[in-house]
Amino acid sequence: MLSDPMTLYKLMNLYMLKHVNFPLTNSQLTDFFLAHEYATYFTLQQALNELSESGLIRMQSNHNMTRYEITREGEETLEFFGKNIPPAIVTDMEEYLEKHRFRMRNAAGLTADYYKTDNQDYMVHCEIREGKSLLLDLKLSVPDQGQAESMCSQWEKKSQEIYSYIMKSLFADS
Repeated sequence: MLSDPMTLYKLMNLYMLKHVNFPLTNSQLTDFFLAHEYATYFTLQQALNELSESGLIRMQSNHNMTRYEITREGEETLEFFGKNIPPAIVTDMEEYLEKHRFRMRNAAGLTADYYKTDNQDYMVHCEIREGKSLLLDLKLSVPDQGQAESMCSQWEKKSQEIYSYIMKSLFADS
């Protein structure tokens, strides 16, 4: 059994990241830990930062979201120390992942971000992923930050409609 709670929190994060085939967002991990009262928000953030700094997870951030993936080193660490996670906690994690997998995969599959270009306009970058495969990579230039922010916030609601329109249009007979 583990005597250091922080080590347990790190192993739990590694376990969850290992048992999905897509990155998990900070809010998805936080939701699990807070819903089950395993750790506070700040303790969880500390665990995630330490995992990232040690190279056991990969962290990718944009303006509105942070995503985490387990690295090969993280998988090896989990393989060696994962047996120290209490079975009741493993059950809680598996039940949570099973119950929320579809919603989490859909949320993790959509990204929208923007950045300022050398021309002083803004480039909006939107993606749709299925697991680790990229289905759509869309970049649009807009004149101001407000429009870029608006497009990013609409992406989650409109991405399926946009993807369907593009596919229908490209496959339509002329």
